[in-house]
Amino acid sequence: MDAEENRRLIKKLISGEEKAYILLLEKYHQQLNAYAVTLTHDQSTAQDIVQNVFLKTWKSRKKLNPEFSIRNFLYKCIYNEFLNSYQKNKSVVLLNQKYIEYSHEVAVEMDNNMMSKMMEIVNREINKLPPKCQKVFILSKKEGLTNSEIADYLDVSIKTVEAQITKAFRILKNKLGDKYETILLIIFNKKLV
Repeated sequence: MDAEENRRLIKKLISGEEKAYILLLEKYHQQLNAYAVTLTHDQSTAQDIVQNVFLKTWKSRKKLNPEFSIRNFLYKCIYNEFLNSYQKNKSVVLLNQKYIEYSHEVAVEMDNNMMSKMMEIVNREINKLPPKCQKVFILSKKEGLTNSEIADYLDVSIKTVEAQITKAFRILKNKLGDKYETILLIIFNKKLV
């Protein structure tokens, strides 16, 4: 894309022309996805990064500068999004390691019979969750689907999935109380919100 085409495209984006956004997607999506895969080594994560970059670009389109290359801007955004994702995942991995260590210690101390009773109570409360909330929670925590996979499967946004999972944990914490936080941590490897 030459400098003049670049300027026209950015000006159309700034003015909110959806056709310009579609053109941007068609022109760069595949290239950016390939670049993101080289960074992440994971197709699903790469797709999430590319999707986030395109959404952020659209939302902040009024801040785009027509004098700068949109291609270079997008590649830089992919790299920055990857770094943010990497840092977040690195922190999550460290937290998960701590949870696993702690969970193992607690599990060893717990009597199997007591664990079974607590599991029954937790499962009973999960079954009492509102239907949509319960479905998302089970797909996430019992079936192991990612938020993106759940969103695609249920045809809802990722934010909706995240909100339903947060809601489920909040309800479970309110219903079960603090003494069940450890069992939920062991079962789902997640601290209650």
